[in-house]
Amino acid sequence: MLAVQCKMARSAIGWGVRDLAREASVSVDTISRLERGEELMPRTIEAIRRALEAAGVEFIAENGGGAGVRLRKS
Repeated sequence: MLAVQCKMARSAIGWGVRDLAREASVSVDTISRLERGEELMPRTIEAIRRALEAAGVEFIAENGGGAGVRLRKS
C-alpha cells in the first residue's frame, strides 16, 4: 500500500486520520507517518490495509495506469 493509496482510501470512505487509527488499532502518528511516505513495519501496514478493506476499500495494483483504490460494490 502506497501513501497516496491510504489517503485516497480514507477520503473515499470519509474517514479522518483518527478514524483510521482507531479502526486499525494504531496511533494517529503512525497513520501520519505512513501518509508522509515513511517506512513502517509490514505488520503495521497490513493492519491499516485490513481496516480499510473491512470498510469497503479495494486496492488496485500498479498496472501501467498507476496504483489506486476503489470502493467495493455493495
